[in-house]
Amino acid sequence: MGKKKKNRENKEGKTKKGRKIGALNQIEKEENMQDEPVRYRDTPREEAEIKQLKNRLSRMTGQLNGISRMLDEGRYCGDILTQVAAVESALQNFGYVVLRDHLDACVTDEIRKGNDGIMDETVELIRKLK
Repeated sequence: MGKKKKNRENKEGKTKKGRKIGALNQIEKEENMQDEPVRYRDTPREEAEIKQLKNRLSRMTGQLNGISRMLDEGRYCGDILTQVAAVESALQNFGYVVLRDHLDACVTDEIRKGNDGIMDETVELIRKLK
Protein backbone atom coordinates (compact mmCIF):
# COMPACT_ATOMS: atom_id res chain seq x y z
CA MET A 1 0.00 0.00 0.00
CA GLY A 2 2.99 2.33 0.41
CA LYS A 3 3.33 4.21 -2.87
CA LYS A 4 -0.31 3.99 -3.99
CA LYS A 5 -1.43 6.22 -1.08
CA LYS A 6 0.59 9.10 -2.55
CA ASN A 7 -2.39 11.37 -3.34
CA ARG A 8 -4.77 10.23 -0.60
CA GLU A 9 -5.67 12.44 2.33
CA ASN A 10 -3.81 12.28 5.59
CA LYS A 11 -5.45 13.14 8.92
CA GLU A 12 -5.14 16.90 8.29
CA GLY A 13 -7.06 16.65 5.01
CA LYS A 14 -4.04 17.32 2.82
CA THR A 15 -2.42 15.32 0.06
CA LYS A 16 1.18 14.25 0.44
CA LYS A 17 2.18 17.40 -1.44
CA GLY A 18 0.39 19.54 1.15
CA ARG A 19 -2.45 20.82 -1.04
CA LYS A 20 -5.87 21.10 0.56
CA ILE A 21 -8.60 19.16 -1.13
CA GLY A 22 -12.33 19.21 -1.88
CA ALA A 23 -14.61 19.61 1.11
CA LEU A 24 -11.98 21.15 3.36
CA ASN A 25 -11.29 23.84 0.80
CA GLN A 26 -15.04 24.63 0.70
CA ILE A 27 -15.22 24.78 4.50
CA GLU A 28 -12.31 27.21 4.53
CA LYS A 29 -14.09 29.45 2.00
CA GLU A 30 -17.27 29.43 4.08
CA GLU A 31 -15.33 30.32 7.23
CA ASN A 32 -13.71 33.26 5.44
CA MET A 33 -17.12 34.45 4.26
CA GLN A 34 -18.32 34.51 7.87
CA ASP A 35 -15.61 37.07 8.68
CA GLU A 36 -17.11 39.52 6.19
CA PRO A 37 -19.78 41.85 7.53
CA VAL A 38 -23.35 41.13 6.50
CA ARG A 39 -24.66 43.84 4.20
CA TYR A 40 -28.26 44.77 3.42
CA ARG A 41 -29.89 46.65 0.58
CA ASP A 42 -30.75 50.29 1.11
CA THR A 43 -33.91 49.78 -0.95
CA PRO A 44 -35.90 46.68 0.04
CA ARG A 45 -37.09 44.35 -2.71
CA GLU A 46 -40.75 44.43 -3.62
CA GLU A 47 -42.82 41.48 -2.37
CA ALA A 48 -43.62 40.48 -5.96
CA GLU A 49 -39.92 40.40 -6.82
CA ILE A 50 -39.12 38.26 -3.79
CA LYS A 51 -41.92 35.89 -4.71
CA GLN A 52 -40.66 35.63 -8.29
CA LEU A 53 -37.09 34.89 -7.16
CA LYS A 54 -38.26 32.29 -4.65
CA ASN A 55 -40.41 30.63 -7.31
CA ARG A 56 -37.33 30.31 -9.53
CA LEU A 57 -35.40 28.77 -6.64
CA SER A 58 -38.25 26.34 -5.92
CA ARG A 59 -38.28 25.18 -9.53
CA MET A 60 -34.53 24.59 -9.42
CA THR A 61 -34.88 22.66 -6.16
CA GLY A 62 -37.53 20.51 -7.84
CA GLN A 63 -35.20 19.90 -10.78
CA LEU A 64 -32.38 18.88 -8.44
CA ASN A 65 -34.69 16.50 -6.60
CA GLY A 66 -35.69 15.08 -9.97
CA ILE A 67 -32.05 14.44 -10.82
CA SER A 68 -31.64 12.66 -7.50
CA ARG A 69 -34.60 10.42 -8.32
CA MET A 70 -33.14 9.73 -11.75
CA LEU A 71 -29.94 8.52 -10.10
CA ASP A 72 -31.93 6.30 -7.73
CA GLU A 73 -33.81 4.84 -10.69
CA GLY A 74 -30.62 4.17 -12.64
CA ARG A 75 -31.66 6.41 -15.52
CA TYR A 76 -29.56 6.93 -18.64
CA CYS A 77 -26.56 9.25 -18.14
CA GLY A 78 -27.47 11.40 -21.15
CA ASP A 79 -30.91 12.13 -19.69
CA ILE A 80 -29.37 13.07 -16.35
CA LEU A 81 -26.87 15.36 -18.05
CA THR A 82 -29.70 17.07 -19.93
CA GLN A 83 -31.37 17.82 -16.62
CA VAL A 84 -28.08 19.04 -15.13
CA ALA A 85 -27.72 21.45 -18.05
CA ALA A 86 -31.27 22.70 -17.45
CA VAL A 87 -30.57 23.40 -13.77
CA GLU A 88 -27.29 25.14 -14.62
CA SER A 89 -29.08 27.34 -17.14
CA ALA A 90 -31.85 28.16 -14.67
CA LEU A 91 -29.32 29.09 -11.99
CA GLN A 92 -27.36 31.24 -14.44
CA ASN A 93 -30.54 33.09 -15.42
CA PHE A 94 -31.43 33.54 -11.74
CA GLY A 95 -28.03 35.17 -11.25
CA TYR A 96 -28.63 37.49 -14.20
CA VAL A 97 -31.96 38.61 -12.73
CA VAL A 98 -30.31 39.38 -9.39
CA LEU A 99 -27.41 41.11 -11.15
CA ARG A 100 -29.78 43.31 -13.15
CA ASP A 101 -31.57 44.29 -9.95
CA HIS A 102 -28.22 44.92 -8.25
CA LEU A 103 -27.19 47.25 -11.06
CA ASP A 104 -30.54 49.05 -11.10
CA ALA A 105 -30.76 49.55 -7.34
CA CYS A 106 -27.61 49.01 -5.30
CA VAL A 107 -24.94 50.11 -7.77
CA THR A 108 -26.94 53.14 -8.90
CA ASP A 109 -27.49 54.21 -5.27
CA GLU A 110 -23.78 53.86 -4.45
CA ILE A 111 -22.71 55.86 -7.49
CA ARG A 112 -25.15 58.64 -6.50
CA LYS A 113 -23.53 58.63 -3.04
CA GLY A 114 -20.13 59.11 -4.68
CA ASN A 115 -18.85 55.59 -4.03
CA ASP A 116 -16.79 54.91 -7.16
CA GLY A 117 -15.37 51.75 -5.54
CA ILE A 118 -18.66 50.04 -6.29
CA MET A 119 -17.52 49.64 -9.90
CA ASP A 120 -14.61 47.37 -8.94
CA GLU A 121 -16.94 45.26 -6.81
CA THR A 122 -19.46 45.06 -9.65
CA VAL A 123 -16.84 43.95 -12.17
CA GLU A 124 -15.73 41.22 -9.75
CA LEU A 125 -19.33 40.07 -9.27
CA ILE A 126 -19.81 39.87 -13.03
CA ARG A 127 -16.62 37.81 -13.33
CA LYS A 128 -17.90 35.41 -10.68
CA LEU A 129 -21.25 35.07 -12.39
CA LYS A 130 -20.00 34.17 -15.85
